[in-house]
Amino acid sequence: MCWLSQGESDVPAALDWLASSERERLGRMRFRKRRDDYLLGRWTAKRALALHLGMPLVAAELAALEIRHASGGAPFAANGGARLPAEISISDRAGQAMCTLAPAGLALGCDLELVEPRSRAFVADYLTETERGVVARARDAGEHDLLANVFWSAKESALKLLGTGLRRDTRSVEIQLTGDAAPAGWRRLEARAEEGGAYPGWWRVFAPFVLTVVTARAVGPPHAMIEPPGLLGAQPSHSWMQAPCA
Repeated sequence: MCWLSQGESDVPAALDWLASSERERLGRMRFRKRRDDYLLGRWTAKRALALHLGMPLVAAELAALEIRHASGGAPFAANGGARLPAEISISDRAGQAMCTLAPAGLALGCDLELVEPRSRAFVADYLTETERGVVARARDAGEHDLLANVFWSAKESALKLLGTGLRRDTRSVEIQLTGDAAPAGWRRLEARAEEGGAYPGWWRVFAPFVLTVVTARAVGPPHAMIEPPGLLGAQPSHSWMQAPCA
């Protein structure tokens, strides 16, 4: 399993790397934030796939790659109309995006979050009683916000894996942070669904961001496709706010 992060400044200005269906979808988007997020996510996924497949990073090759969505909303990659033998998950937040790749058949979900203040109401509404207890025992405000966002991010990753996204109550999945560390800064977690089933995963901090990955079966921590990762030293960006309807 591997991952790649990219920022808004990495996305080419020209759109010739998009498939025709992707350009058509982009053209229907009114608001700049949605357009920017769409382009950043597509660029990150295509660059990750190109690195994985050993393809040249040229527009014609990337345009042949297409990021499609299954009926439940989960993304998958196709080349020339044929589905590629790889599983992908994409997430973006505050001008940064990540794409995680896994071998075909290994269902996964990933999420990228900004470590930001989370209110008592947020914690009460979206976290389970056990998770709320962990957050309540935080040593200071910084740890409180980190834990609240790790739980939230891991839930999003798990709900992507389960194929529902936020259509499902976030409290129907409980996250356990085991505390076990692995090389390269990753730490283990586990997501348990209320109907049964435990899904292993990993989390890692690139201040001020946190990223999580949850998989259908135990695998080692994701390895970065580019070192150092683009998230290292990255800062949040909200450039769309300058012209939200552009």
